[in-house]
Amino acid sequence: MFADIVAQSDFPWAKLDADVMLHGHCHQKALFGMKGEATLLDRIGVRWTLLDTGCCGMAGSFGFNAAHYDLSMKIGEDKLFPLVRKASPDTLIVTNGFSCREQIEHGAGRKALHIAELSRISLGRKFPQT
Repeated sequence: MFADIVAQSDFPWAKLDADVMLHGHCHQKALFGMKGEATLLDRIGVRWTLLDTGCCGMAGSFGFNAAHYDLSMKIGEDKLFPLVRKASPDTLIVTNGFSCREQIEHGAGRKALHIAELSRISLGRKFPQT
């Protein structure tokens, strides 16, 4: 995982004055854990919270299937979407899963970043808005 590698480097990370909500991707939590993300977020200097959210509901392509859509949205509404909606507009939402980022944008109306994108922002490079 990106954070597992770069967090262990001697790179002098610039400090970023930001609040971050971190959603762990299910596959990542199950296989690797979130220790690399925690270390990198601490090195970047952000104020962060790891959300206790379980699955986002997308589960790869599961939520894209019309037959699964309603269930996918119910799973997202269980914890993740309400927490993201309550977050300050200035709070950065971070998750490494592509499907999680898609689900958060669709279900909660917020753009989520990969931790590599957050790292780029900490280096003074703006995230390209699309």
